[in-house]
Amino acid sequence: MGKIVGAALVSHHPGLFQTEEFRVKMGNGTDSDLIRGFRRVREQIEAVKPDLVVLFDTHWFTTGFHLIDGGEHYHGTYISDEMPWYLYGQQYDYHGSPEFARLVETVAVERNVFSKGVFDETLPRHYATINVVNALVRGEKVVTVSTCQNCQPRHYLESGAVIGEAIARSDARVVLLASGALSHKFNEIDWVQKNPRIYHEENVSRPENIARDKEAIALFKEGRHDLILDQWDEKFRPLPWEGFGGHYLQMVGALGGKTCRSKGVALSDYENARGTGNIHMWFATE
Repeated sequence: MGKIVGAALVSHHPGLFQTEEFRVKMGNGTDSDLIRGFRRVREQIEAVKPDLVVLFDTHWFTTGFHLIDGGEHYHGTYISDEMPWYLYGQQYDYHGSPEFARLVETVAVERNVFSKGVFDETLPRHYATINVVNALVRGEKVVTVSTCQNCQPRHYLESGAVIGEAIARSDARVVLLASGALSHKFNEIDWVQKNPRIYHEENVSRPENIARDKEAIALFKEGRHDLILDQWDEKFRPLPWEGFGGHYLQMVGALGGKTCRSKGVALSDYENARGTGNIHMWFATE
């Protein structure tokens, strides 16, 4: 019987994959704490010894279905069409799990949930996957899950629950990675930096977004995912979170939805990236 042995909310923003010299310059002499945070997250992953990572990708937008990549092997060189001057030459090489994608499909059919596997290894990659895989994966298989854009919050929770059941029916030890920011309102192109350290929270786009992000982080630490979900439409959805919050909602859906009490531990500072709120948080499940 398979099990979820850990979960994390992690940032994937492109600034983290620039040279250290560049990052330190942008940090007014100090590197982003998210860099050290990646090492802290990796330590947690190594401690629970997974053989499969399920990654919820806020950049893989799909329509009509929650998709699960079921290719055997993904490898190549990535360049971002969003910012090709800034994120390019990313080498990636990792293995997937077609058998797990098929198991997700089986559970989805049983539950009448719109989830489908894609088994073509030429399926394009997105940096919300590539950046996190390169930062955190060391030989584990990786299955990426899309963010279906014509969904309500309940649909993401249902998708996550399907994945949770598929994990239980498998023989895998699984870590869930929700790849994305919290609040995701970009600063304007001609925005004037408020704090000389670009990563500083003062550079997040709106004071109210900072406040809501910190409220969510406090609830994460208490394991009160039920309160986040109860207040989702009122407090968190309007910000909005990256990818409609689909990465978090699918992760917590796999962990039991409102019944989930996994307490979060912050493994980085809360930081800005082009106006968005970013943090690494680990959720113990055992």
